[in-house]
Amino acid sequence: QVQLVESGGGSVQAGGSLNLSCTASGSTSSTYCMGWFRQAPGKEREGVASIVGGGTISYEDSVKGRFTISQDSAKNTLYLRMNSLKPEDTATYYCAADTTLPKCITMQTTVVVGASASASDYMYWGQGTPVTVSS
Repeated sequence: QVQLVESGGGSVQAGGSLNLSCTASGSTSSTYCMGWFRQAPGKEREGVASIVGGGTISYEDSVKGRFTISQDSAKNTLYLRMNSLKPEDTATYYCAADTTLPKCITMQTTVVVGASASASDYMYWGQGTPVTVSS
């Protein structure tokens, strides 16, 4: 089992920055991919960024050039640096992880095409951290 805990959310004005963190505990060596997803009120959960196999990074088009995903394996922590935030980035941000290549390929594809995701799609999820961007 893997437990994921997000932190770093908050309220910022448009153009501001936030750093999200997702700390993993438990059987972390079993995870093959990790990613960030977000869900705005009344909308479906969508992929934002992912790291597969510790090296292949993908972003959803609307965050390219503004968000940076990174991973510190020694600290079992996934990060999302968010710059130039826009009101449309307002959402609850979730960290997810999975252990198998097929699921991780699905995660990468979901992020790249901007598809929606459900809680049942991946093995592990955090509880979410809210981000509010005001104009």
